Amino acid sequence: MQIAVVDLGVGNLRSVKQAVTTVADNADVILTSDASQIAQADKVVLPGQGAVGTWFNELKERGLEQAISTALDEKPMLGICVGMQALFDYCEEDGGQQGLSLFNGSVRHFEHFHADRSAEDERLKIPQMGWNSVFQLRDHPLWHGIDDESYFYFVHSYCANSAPDADLGMVYGGADYGHKFIAAVGRDNVFAVQFHPEKSHDNGLKLLKNFTDWNGKA
Repeated sequence: MQIAVVDLGVGNLRSVKQAVTTVADNADVILTSDASQIAQADKVVLPGQGAVGTWFNELKERGLEQAISTALDEKPMLGICVGMQALFDYCEEDGGQQGLSLFNGSVRHFEHFHADRSAEDERLKIPQMGWNSVFQLRDHPLWHGIDDESYFYFVHSYCANSAPDADLGMVYGGADYGHKFIAAVGRDNVFAVQFHPEKSHDNGLKLLKNFTDWNGKA
């Protein structure tokens, strides 16, 4: 089995690759920006960190739009952080960016939801940077062996929110940082998380292990 970690030049890509390699028994894990290698891989990890505009620019400049679109349709894929945000309809970062629209909803800055927070929440800094518990809203193979409300590591200033008419069956996990937001989302062969499993110690490694064992069916 071959697992492709998509290289868009942003984020802690080698840490992602190393974490997947650690849990992927008998798998060939490659870090690549080659469309043909992504097409040939059995599974794909779509990471990202930083600004979503830069992420999409790199996707286009490296000629990977079609390869990612095809992978989203055909093989097990795990999105991480910006790699999750890019799958929604719209992100307001960088002046506004149309997403890949796999999931209905928008990605907005925490400041929209923290403006009226109580005095006891003043300690909440933006970006959220650190550990937060994730509540599981429904079962999924990638949650196997991970307790509800387990802690994962987050680094982000923008958070995903469902559209009013969205299918809430797509939301598999949430978290609260002065505002409840989407922490995990899934559809068919795609699962994506806002947190960084590669930085989340045992829980993160367990989720990555579950991904390497996953057949792409919820």
